[in-house]
Amino acid sequence: MKRKRLTELMPFLIPIRSWQKNFFYQIKMRLDKATYSTKVGELLPFVVASSSTCMINQNSGQDIIYQENKVNNLKLISKTMNRLLIKPGETFSFCYLAENAHKYGKYKDGLVLVNGAIVPRKGGGICHISNLLYYLFLLTPLTIVERHGHDIKSFPDPDPNEPIGIDATINSGWLDLKIRNDTKETYQIFIDFDETHMIGKILSNKETNTSASIKNGQVKYCKKNNKIYEIAEVIKVLKDKKTNEIISETKLYDEKIEIAYTLPKNIIIIEEKEI
Repeated sequence: MKRKRLTELMPFLIPIRSWQKNFFYQIKMRLDKATYSTKVGELLPFVVASSSTCMINQNSGQDIIYQENKVNNLKLISKTMNRLLIKPGETFSFCYLAENAHKYGKYKDGLVLVNGAIVPRKGGGICHISNLLYYLFLLTPLTIVERHGHDIKSFPDPDPNEPIGIDATINSGWLDLKIRNDTKETYQIFIDFDETHMIGKILSNKETNTSASIKNGQVKYCKKNNKIYEIAEVIKVLKDKKTNEIISETKLYDEKIEIAYTLPKNIIIIEEKEI
């Protein structure tokens, strides 16, 4: 029998435990040898990567107010990292910057996954921006230092045409998104919003001769211990800008996530032992 954590037995301790973990996490980063990006600047001239994502998911199965609150939370936290410069040798840390979000307003209740259940929490939904940033970072020469995928997918992806397996969950004190600039160039984050979409770009002080994209290779679904898992190959494609010819296709990783919603009937589910 799995032993329950103290916070599961006494839920009122969760805020204290969260504060404690975040406090020591921030202290640890201030004492390590990394140089964290904190400076903003004028927009750099060259676009290295760009993407946009719809902020409202109509398929969440929850009250739409939580999706609207998520938009508020995204706009608030974006102010902690918009126009941020990531100079050579510097490290971008989502949680390090997000600590300052309170300066720009108050979080509203958005949806988060807690012990396998979707529940409303202050600041819920900000993983939407870490997802976007992680995807953009994959399209650059920047080095992924820390990234964590979600354990459970609770509802279908809002856009079936977008690649899957490129999410990045964050939980201050536990899970971070960290990127290090091991190049000689300076990069910059730019985030903007229209009525329905969040737009993200990675800018640079130097134009590149290549362009990158992310695609899925094989995507399969398996069943193990009465749970369904999605396993997706994540592949980076590098092309020559002038000729549009493929320079390389590199498999980055296999992403495995539990599916907590009913899959369409045409999806083939195989047993784990068959993989």
